[in-house]
Amino acid sequence: MQTIQANNYPIYFNENAYTALNEYISNNKFSNIFIIVDNHTNEHCLPIFLSNLETDLTIEIIEFESGEENKNIETCVQIWNVLTELKADRKSLVLNVGGGVVTDLGGFVASTFKRGIEFIHVPTTLLAMVDASVGGKNGVDLGNLKNQIGVINVPKMVLIDTQYLETVPQNEMRSGLAEMLKHGLIYDASYWKTFTDLDAFDFADFDKLIYRSVEIKNEIVMQDPTENNIRKSLNFGHTLGHAIESYFLENELKTTLLHGEAIAAGMILESYLSWQKGLLKVDEYSQIKACIKHIYEDIVFDQKDIDPIFELLVHDKKNEYGEIQFALIEGIGKIKINQLVENEMILQAFEDYKN
Repeated sequence: MQTIQANNYPIYFNENAYTALNEYISNNKFSNIFIIVDNHTNEHCLPIFLSNLETDLTIEIIEFESGEENKNIETCVQIWNVLTELKADRKSLVLNVGGGVVTDLGGFVASTFKRGIEFIHVPTTLLAMVDASVGGKNGVDLGNLKNQIGVINVPKMVLIDTQYLETVPQNEMRSGLAEMLKHGLIYDASYWKTFTDLDAFDFADFDKLIYRSVEIKNEIVMQDPTENNIRKSLNFGHTLGHAIESYFLENELKTTLLHGEAIAAGMILESYLSWQKGLLKVDEYSQIKACIKHIYEDIVFDQKDIDPIFELLVHDKKNEYGEIQFALIEGIGKIKINQLVENEMILQAFEDYKN
């Protein structure tokens, strides 16, 4: 697979990734290397990564507990303190080896430590490969509110090695698949079509599908790096999906959802909104709903869940001038941003989801 040139950084794939990394390290005078991992990637992925890393520099491993609940400023403070104790300086290099929580948090830590040191993303989950590691967004949650604190700052490179996916549980693979489905729905109808019959799906082509997903996200981000226009299309499914994810994260009576599980529900709900606003045909909506429900288990919503989810919508970072902004699909493969939706229609979407 060819290298993808992103906004001031390259994205390398499989065997090309480590060649590029080792050349980059040898051609730059770094003082030392810090690898940020969570406990899962430390155990399952770090040995693979280290076996491909060629350097005489001092390497320090910094581990934190996995999980969205640890993607917060407190974890950042702990890592900043460790970096300080281990004498990290402006010429240190940070390598973020892990899923979306690791790349989001690690990128933010590196972007803010001593006003910014160089970092490289090595995504190890499907979600991180096709979404979190691409585009330059780095940040943490504020309480249960997703990605409220952060920066847009690109890595020096992204290294995508799909052999790490062999270490990923099936539910995490499904979580990442949600972002791939989204890329088809907002940008490429033929790409979406490849997922509509998973029973006939050829997983031998999965690397190519990952490549296409990265390509789609990069094409959108390159047009609008700071999310003032077309990049908002990547928020499809995320306005309601993030609110659902946050609610299930904070509610002790609920089982915490994986990101992609919440986004899958969000895409059904926001496809319903697209249909009700005359942007989507009913047969297109039915196809989307059936396809996503075939892959993901239904999330159970009681009436008492809806009000707190609505309250969380108010804090969505995509809102402008106090109004909730949706990115809705205008037919499969096209998007319409900055859409306002009445509360009653959102309630109807939840009712339809349950049917």
